[in-house]
Amino acid sequence: MNRNDTEFMVQKIRTQYMEKDSSQKDLDMLRELDAEVKRPANIFGYTFGSIGAIIMGAGMSLVMTDIGSTLGMENTMPVGIVTGVIGMLMAVVNYPIYKNILASRREKYADRILKLSERIMNKEGN
Repeated sequence: MNRNDTEFMVQKIRTQYMEKDSSQKDLDMLRELDAEVKRPANIFGYTFGSIGAIIMGAGMSLVMTDIGSTLGMENTMPVGIVTGVIGMLMAVVNYPIYKNILASRREKYADRILKLSERIMNKEGN
């Protein structure tokens, strides 16, 4: 390891044991609030989108393979098309719903985040 790498590692470990000042605590709180705003929208988006993709894939499988005959279905084409279209619709509406959830969460937390960020900016400006 060269000297710069060693100094970087020492400083990185050292900062873990140093006491945080109030601006650092405020910055950590700002990051937590930001994550709290985004987390529910992200969870919904990933979950709903994944379910929609699985449903669409199931419909495609019914149309394109002989899985339906294995399951005892005689004509899988109409059922597969309807299932695939439902999955596609879920994938299409996923992003607008995600954006609505995110916008409502941002509106709910905006005052707290703006006040905290203003306090951090004022401390660093002094």
